[in-house]
Amino acid sequence: MSSSHTTRLNTMFLPSLWDFILGYNAWLRSPFFPVLFSLSVYLTFCLPFVVLDLLSPRLAWIRTFKIQQKSHVSWTMMWSCLALSLYNHVVSLFPLTVLHWFWRPASFIAEAPGTLRLIWDVVACLLLFDFQYFIWHLLHHKVPWLYRTFHKVHHKHTSTFALTTEYSGAYETLSLGFFAGVNPLLLGCHPLTEMLFYVLNIWLSVEDHSGYDLPWSTHRLVPFGPYGGAPHHDLHHLKFKFNYAPYFTHWDRVFGTLHKHSD
Repeated sequence: MSSSHTTRLNTMFLPSLWDFILGYNAWLRSPFFPVLFSLSVYLTFCLPFVVLDLLSPRLAWIRTFKIQQKSHVSWTMMWSCLALSLYNHVVSLFPLTVLHWFWRPASFIAEAPGTLRLIWDVVACLLLFDFQYFIWHLLHHKVPWLYRTFHKVHHKHTSTFALTTEYSGAYETLSLGFFAGVNPLLLGCHPLTEMLFYVLNIWLSVEDHSGYDLPWSTHRLVPFGPYGGAPHHDLHHLKFKFNYAPYFTHWDRVFGTLHKHSD
C-alpha cells in the first residue's frame, strides 16, 4: 500500500468508521454489547459454512472442497453445538460482562487510530493470542487431567464444522476469551483496533473449524506456508497429537508437533 493510499485511508475511512461507531456510544457502554457483539459476529461467520454443510449432501461439487469428504453434518449435531455456545454466552460470559461494566465502565476516545498502528496492533494481538493458545492447548493435551476435565468436550467431533468452533465447556470458553480480551489491553490498543481484532479472531477461528479448504481460504492467500488454516486445525482434530497452534505454524515447527495435511 502506497503512502498516499495509507494517508487517504487514515484521513477518510478510519475516522468516518470510528465516528459512526461512536454514534452508538450508549449501546457500546451497555453490559449487553460484548456478548451480543461476540455472538452476532460468530453466528454471521458460521452461517455461510452452515449453508454449505446443508447443501453438500445434494451438491457433489461442494463436497470436493470438504477436507473430510465422507463426513456429514446433521441438524442434530448443529443444534447441539449451537445450544452449548448459547448457554456459555448467557450463563458464563454475560455475568462477567456485567461485572466488568459495573467495576470498569467502558470509555472511548474521540480520535481514530492511525492506519499503520491499527494494522501493527491487530497483527501483534493475533500473534500473541496464537502463542497463548498454543501453550494452553499443548498443556491441555499433555496433562491427562486437564484434557479429561476441560478440553475433551471440544474434541467430540473428529471432523470439524463451523459450529464446533465454540463447542467447549465454560472453562475453555472463558480461558480463550480472556486471552483475546486481555491482549489489546496489554498492548495499549485503540478500541477500534480491539473490535477489529475480535472480528478477525472470530473469523479465523470459524474458518479453522469450517471443515472446508476453499480456493479463497486464508491459508491459500498467505504465501510460503506460515499460516495453517482449516487443513492444519482439522488434522489436529483427526490426528489429536499434532498442530496445536490455532493459526500459524511456527510454534508447531519449533516444538516438533507440526503435521502437514499431505503427510
